[in-house]
Amino acid sequence: MTERPVIEGDLSPIKRALLEQRRLKAKVEAMERERDEPIAIIGMGCRFPGAEGPESFWDLLMRGTDAICDVPADRWDIDAFYDPDPDAPGRVSSRRGGFLTRVDLFDPSLFGISPREAETMDPQQRLALEVAWEGLENAAQPFDKLPGSLTGVYLGIGTSDYLQLQAGTGDQKRIDAYLATGNSHSVAAGRLSYLLGFQGPSLSVDTACSSSLVAVHLACQSLRAGDCRMALAGGVNTILWVGNTISLSKAHMLSPDGHCKTFDAAADGFVRAEGAGIVVLKRLSHAEADGDRIVALILGSACNQDGRSSGLTAPNGPSQEAVIRQALHRARLEPAEIGYVETHGTGTSLGDPIEVQALGNVLCKGRDKDDSLIIGSVKTNIGHLEAAAGIAGLIKAALCVERGKFVPHLHFQTPNPHIAWEDYALSIPSAAMEWTSRRPRIAGVSAFGFSGTNAHVIVSQAPDLPKKAIAIERPGHFLAVSAQSDSALRELAARHVDYLARHPDTNVADMCFTLNTGRAHLNVRAAFTAMSPKELSAKLQSFSGCSGPGAIATGGFADSAQPELAFLFTGQGSQYLGMGRELYERERRFREALEECGELLRGELDRPLLE
Repeated sequence: MTERPVIEGDLSPIKRALLEQRRLKAKVEAMERERDEPIAIIGMGCRFPGAEGPESFWDLLMRGTDAICDVPADRWDIDAFYDPDPDAPGRVSSRRGGFLTRVDLFDPSLFGISPREAETMDPQQRLALEVAWEGLENAAQPFDKLPGSLTGVYLGIGTSDYLQLQAGTGDQKRIDAYLATGNSHSVAAGRLSYLLGFQGPSLSVDTACSSSLVAVHLACQSLRAGDCRMALAGGVNTILWVGNTISLSKAHMLSPDGHCKTFDAAADGFVRAEGAGIVVLKRLSHAEADGDRIVALILGSACNQDGRSSGLTAPNGPSQEAVIRQALHRARLEPAEIGYVETHGTGTSLGDPIEVQALGNVLCKGRDKDDSLIIGSVKTNIGHLEAAAGIAGLIKAALCVERGKFVPHLHFQTPNPHIAWEDYALSIPSAAMEWTSRRPRIAGVSAFGFSGTNAHVIVSQAPDLPKKAIAIERPGHFLAVSAQSDSALRELAARHVDYLARHPDTNVADMCFTLNTGRAHLNVRAAFTAMSPKELSAKLQSFSGCSGPGAIATGGFADSAQPELAFLFTGQGSQYLGMGRELYERERRFREALEECGELLRGELDRPLLE
């Protein structure tokens, strides 16, 4: 006997009301899950002082490196501008800063930009393009598959040094058609979307020192709202013109010795720095469905403003507390669940005590001394990146939660006496430490703009995802590499050699798959086959200019037309039993085509094709 299906018309009004209540409740729960869904960081790109790329940055942090140096001669003549007196007219009170080594170099052909236009472009736009490209490659998102996609761009940017330099020549004849677009902050984000064909929101954000973290917050909101399916978020900053440094000297904000001595009794200001960072973001459900590698999760974020406080640029403790509480609420976390905070931590005598008090009031109430909150600041390593400061802190925090380590906090000798250390369960790591905890690894990241705009982002370790089983392991593997020029191709091969040297236990199958499918295939190409990391490294070494066996083939395409791949079977007596089985089990495209043929021929053959 089968049960008759329930028809709502047969139910009483009370039962129909209960059924509708359940539907509405389920709908509300689904909306709340969507609104608060974690955002996955699936890739990162960065150029920071002393570090190019996330791996290099992590090595710098673990070694406890201070990447600050004297102002390079290609920026300004520091001997002509330096004066230890911060009030000396037209002079700067610090000789040091955090600088990139190749900020003037750019390959416009890679992005389809003419050399003339590139010359007028703000290096911040150039850096943003390069780091976004590197971030997409890190996320295994080939740019040639993204045109037309709902991908958003949120870029923090604040200074206009390059425009100031061009205007300073006084030669109006040098103004060309590219000056406006090349130096507009709006175009910094818009050019990224244009060149990569993105059709999601595209915003340049300027909230001073919190710009890039506010950009991440806005990107997370847009992803949850469905405005975009993937987003690039971060910031960029360059130091090319001496004028802003003179102004900050006059405000007595710069450290005379050029070090951020965050939380130390000797804290006397920050050191300016430049760089760029980009994170590639998706909603967790989309990242899981797409099979993306997940570096870390953003559980919640918040943004607010100081409002009327003691001064325009003065930090506001209650507002800092409020933004952290709001981020905690959105992440659905209790204060004790935060194990680490990457602080704004500029190393100023006024800002450090206010920030520590805010952290203590929100995150340390009732916290046991043996479960102290770890705090640190990346500015002690690479300086204050201003519009890109927040993204530097977020990338550092994401690496810490991913790898389960705290990195050394530099220049901390004597605790700042203006901070009530005894009131809070706080610790500052002077050396690298394991992140041992019974709870998931979760960190907060703060960025406070001198405009009064504050941001806080909470990042957690990624979930453990089951690995897909491989039916048959290939005896050999195929790697294709490509670039826009022969020299660039050989440099890329050399970088792969360097990676294999640092990771000798690399799974060659995984490496080849990711590089073959996760990067765009450009016009100049080479291909390699190998059975082991050692063999692959030897062939790449040979191709990049060293000794040993080289690539099986190299070549280029005269136009952008992509060749098509076909399988050809002659059918002239060369068959043998099971001749296609291994190919069927190993190659998805071949398997799909054969199964399609099997369906089309069903009923037409005496024996099914797949048999």
